[in-house]
Amino acid sequence: MGETETAHIKREVLGIGDRQKHHTRKATPLKSHVKAPDAHHRLYRFRFYPTEEQAEQLGRTFGACRWVYNEGLALRSGAWERYRVNVGFAEMCRALTGWKRKEESAWLRDVSSTVLQQSLRHLDQAYGRFCRGEARYPRRKKKGRSRDTATYVRTGFRWVEDPGRPGTGLITLAKQSVPLDIRWSRALPAGEVPVRLSVTRDRAGRHFVSVLVEERIAALPTVFVPGTREPRAVGVDVGLASLVILDDGTKFDHPRLLKRYAERLARLQRELHRKVRGSKNRQKVREKIARLYALISDVRRDMLNRLTTRLVRENQVLVVEDLSVRTLMRAARGKGRRRKAKLNEAIVDASWGELLRQLRYKCEWYGRTLVVVDRFFPSTRRCSACHVMGPRMDVSVRHWTCAECGALHDRDVNAAVNLRAEGLRLLAA
Repeated sequence: MGETETAHIKREVLGIGDRQKHHTRKATPLKSHVKAPDAHHRLYRFRFYPTEEQAEQLGRTFGACRWVYNEGLALRSGAWERYRVNVGFAEMCRALTGWKRKEESAWLRDVSSTVLQQSLRHLDQAYGRFCRGEARYPRRKKKGRSRDTATYVRTGFRWVEDPGRPGTGLITLAKQSVPLDIRWSRALPAGEVPVRLSVTRDRAGRHFVSVLVEERIAALPTVFVPGTREPRAVGVDVGLASLVILDDGTKFDHPRLLKRYAERLARLQRELHRKVRGSKNRQKVREKIARLYALISDVRRDMLNRLTTRLVRENQVLVVEDLSVRTLMRAARGKGRRRKAKLNEAIVDASWGELLRQLRYKCEWYGRTLVVVDRFFPSTRRCSACHVMGPRMDVSVRHWTCAECGALHDRDVNAAVNLRAEGLRLLAA
């Protein structure tokens, strides 16, 4: 298909207008914000309490972002399936201008254009991940299923720093005249203007603003083994009996939050089942369930942050196993599916993926070395004393004896010791 025919289809069939500004100049790709070489992008999350007018305006913004995302998805997928025409981000932005001019979608004018363009940007990034094989094909967003969120770039908000309390201040969003009532639990880096804001509303009805800033984070002092100049290394094994096990035998307990609140969740789920669909009482019970899940999520996130920060501060080299959480949580089928479903629930409650993610970025921030051992390394089956391979063991087996040297091993501690030895070997190589 020639360029002329493609341009005709985009203009006449798909309704994508031509470029009006600088039509004689060659189009150049948009440049995203690039951080300084010695800085890191850090996200600060704060809760805020909107007024009735702000809450109503944010509700319209969340709905408009979903609508624009879905329309952009329909436009791109339809253009490719019917005409084999690829639609990019800039062309979707021109289509957005046409949607605003239509009478049935003129309500989009009440929402900041930068927020709607960021929604199209997220769609373009989702297509990029799909084309690279990193994710599935983008799907439509639905109210109640998708998270309510809106992203504001620097042109979409006003930041005024408080001179009396550096790092805090007033944030006023586009299309709003009153600053947000934010609870500043900690201060931002003084003198830094936020790069981007993300406003979200969770299922429990709470509003949060996530502030992305450029920050120069100082590396922590090097940690040595006492009495030597050897960097302190630790093998970290994750499990279900204990959440984290170190090679020296230290174990951090699993909080088991879903099990702790299981009875309360079951009672609320039964109460929800008895309510009439669409009734206000059913909505009240749904909000109670959402608040309980929000409590579980907050406790888990706080626990993981404390644990990973402690591990990074106390050790110079951390060795972990490259876990494929998605593979471990494959669907339970056939014989033993109930046991497998319980195992999947325990993995979700442990949040291994989030724990490893926090270790990765904190090691990068604070100048620590993170060594990731291949997931097929037999850390559990290999004897840490004589390095002889033992038999396959069920998950229920917590202790085993080496048939070669007779050493009695704790399953998880033995795995952590093997991980540390393998990580130091890889680091030396």
